[in-house]
Amino acid sequence: MKHANNIDVVVVGAGHAGVEAVNIISKLGLTVGLVSMDKKGVGRMSCNPAIGGVAKGQLVREIDLLGGVMGRFADLSGLQHKMLNKSKGRSVWSPRAQVDKRKYESLCYDLIVNLKNVIFVEGEVVSIDIVNNKTRGVGLRDGTKISARSVIIACGTFLSGTIHIGERKASAGRMGESSSGGITENLVSFGFRKMRLKTGTPPRALKSSIDWSKTTAELGDKTPTPFSHFTKNFNPTNEPCHTIRTSPLSHNIIEQNIHRSPIYSGEILATGPRYCPSIEDKIIRFSEQVSHLLFLEPEWFRSDQIYINGFSTSLPEEVQLDSLRQIPAFKNISLLRPGYAIEYDCFPPSQLKASLESKDISGLFFAGQINGTSGYEEAAAQGLVSGINSVAYVNGTEPLVVKRSEGYIGVLIDDLVTKDTLEPYRMFTSRAEYRLMLRYSNTGSRLFHLAKKHFLLSKTEQNTILKRAELRLAFFDALNQSLPTRSLTPLGLKQKIKTKDYIKRPGVQLSSVLRRLNREPNNNGVPSWCYKEVLNDVETAVKYEGYIKRHLSEIQKVSQNENLRIDKDTDYSAYSGLSVEAVEKLSLVKPETFGQACRISGVSPADVSVLMVYLFKS
Repeated sequence: MKHANNIDVVVVGAGHAGVEAVNIISKLGLTVGLVSMDKKGVGRMSCNPAIGGVAKGQLVREIDLLGGVMGRFADLSGLQHKMLNKSKGRSVWSPRAQVDKRKYESLCYDLIVNLKNVIFVEGEVVSIDIVNNKTRGVGLRDGTKISARSVIIACGTFLSGTIHIGERKASAGRMGESSSGGITENLVSFGFRKMRLKTGTPPRALKSSIDWSKTTAELGDKTPTPFSHFTKNFNPTNEPCHTIRTSPLSHNIIEQNIHRSPIYSGEILATGPRYCPSIEDKIIRFSEQVSHLLFLEPEWFRSDQIYINGFSTSLPEEVQLDSLRQIPAFKNISLLRPGYAIEYDCFPPSQLKASLESKDISGLFFAGQINGTSGYEEAAAQGLVSGINSVAYVNGTEPLVVKRSEGYIGVLIDDLVTKDTLEPYRMFTSRAEYRLMLRYSNTGSRLFHLAKKHFLLSKTEQNTILKRAELRLAFFDALNQSLPTRSLTPLGLKQKIKTKDYIKRPGVQLSSVLRRLNREPNNNGVPSWCYKEVLNDVETAVKYEGYIKRHLSEIQKVSQNENLRIDKDTDYSAYSGLSVEAVEKLSLVKPETFGQACRISGVSPADVSVLMVYLFKS
């Protein structure tokens, strides 16, 4: 039996959660062992080759500010960058990038293999070594024991993974890769509850088999915005994606073969993602729609492989082909890989603290799809937080916990640990009650204090954020000055007002007013894209000042009792007046704070009042 020693933290899995965890642990000076079944699978983009999107773009910005790498690598590998929701309010503007998956994965691999204090082990973890409710390391299938003070499980869809394509099914973590067995049974033996979820992916098509004249080209922004605060010269390529629509004939073929889909045949019982349904689900659930939009996305620069976004399916391969060929642009289509569904084991995240550490096993952290989430960005955010907090655990320091009012990372993790995740969780702006304050453009203002407190950024990186903050202050200084007398008449004004109050008027733009008054601040050494972004964010803060003040008042009221601690051994059945459902949910989730207890599904306002009475008595 072989042994590996002198490891502080073991990370199980090298996907997006694992990459962020390993990077930040190494950055903070601890020794980390990364265990993966495939050394070439580091940072693999097994689904859509894209980063960001609605709310997800905000997550990437936050990951970047807290020392993560996803934003930087997306900027370096981007094929097309676009700001989504520009026609809506600024609180929901979200950056997205189509990326070169080969380059992105290569950047992840090069980072990991060249990091200091990282030992990469190619192998399969089958057990977690737990003694007296404390993590002591992991055991591999070949008998190797790796001792460690903390363990992060970030296995993705590999735990007892099963792939479905029509009537065929196979044990696999992803197409062409083996599944992992043993960890589920091991954790269940220690009292963890498990569940089964499903996700899927669309087919990949041969580029030359598509009639591109029958598609519509979609380009990115001409002056795009990067994800990373630390990107300087940003001039990415602007490769087109394309759109087409399905046809009634393609729908007919799916309807005729719906019994061959494992989702409808009863072969798959696990719950799939509500907000990313398969093409079978779309046709059944939205039968009034005569067509559905599909996005044709290149998987790398000058790729011969096209990702058919919007056609996720687990139908037999021949049915997939027959259906696609009823679409004019796909008349002669050839598939390089069929779409498929995958079932996998995960663990309800209500068993975790807000730090993503197990409530019952000290030093054991969970991150990514094992917590019931979907998406690279959600996984990366959890990997980063679990990495930071595993270091805090080993060092005996305070963990990082992002509040809901501070970031989408806070919303994500709070939702996971306080609500029952019955389906794959996906981040949306609608999940954030304070989304007007959680803009992609003000991440530094919200989270820099946490990055500094937990030593997540280098001095150079901190200076970059500080320069941005100084520029922001310079804009506000210009706004707090009164409009000069000579400008009143041309602007249709009769008395002096502050520039800030004039900016609040409909149709008035900050940039044009400052230019007219010759009050534009110096760029303070920030890139041109950053200057423009800070200007727009200051304008947003001014125009929505009333709403933001209301939010701040609400946050203050909630925060007065938000952090009131609750003992994990509290006997809620002894609290007279709580509903039966509230007792059941509170006992299951074991909230750490009063704020968490209030947000648990099934705990009513009446239950909250009863709970507060008892908590203030103790």
